[in-house]
Amino acid sequence: MRYQISGKQIDIGEALQVHVKDELGSAVAKYAERPTDAHVIFSKSANEFVCESIVHLSTGLTAQAKAHAHEIYSAFDSCCDKLEKQLRRYKRRLKDHHNHRSEPVEISGASSYILASEGEEAESEPDSLQPIIVAEMETNIPSLSVGEAVMQMELAGAPVLVFRKEGKDGLNVVYRRDDGNIGWIDP
Repeated sequence: MRYQISGKQIDIGEALQVHVKDELGSAVAKYAERPTDAHVIFSKSANEFVCESIVHLSTGLTAQAKAHAHEIYSAFDSCCDKLEKQLRRYKRRLKDHHNHRSEPVEISGASSYILASEGEEAESEPDSLQPIIVAEMETNIPSLSVGEAVMQMELAGAPVLVFRKEGKDGLNVVYRRDDGNIGWIDP
């Protein structure tokens, strides 16, 4: 795993870097098979140290945690505990969902487009009503249960997930609402 350990306007010593690599490496190794990289950022806020950790896994999961403490080592240890708890929950969810599924997830293909934002042109009248396509890609639409779709959306850190509900033909959408709850669109 690649580590990027940095400090915002504070000096990070060699002993702290070794401590971070050892503790974070052992915590992530318990619950993740192939972590790719980790970013740990230390900063100071008033009289407290702040530690923010971001770990990217080969499965596409990005786990994040943040903690505050009066000691820099305590801030990291709290952050590492939060990260470990998050990874443990996701691993448990993955195990629970795989035990109930008897066959692999069915995936169908679809086109995905990135449209240009209007930006400065919003003040003037557009020449046509057709949007400008910046990129075109292929994407996969999985056949999942609603619970599995919510879990996949949370693991990916995405605000929305389009999926095909098992046993139905239409497309469904789960999304994170502004109030923190999950919304589900079932046509």
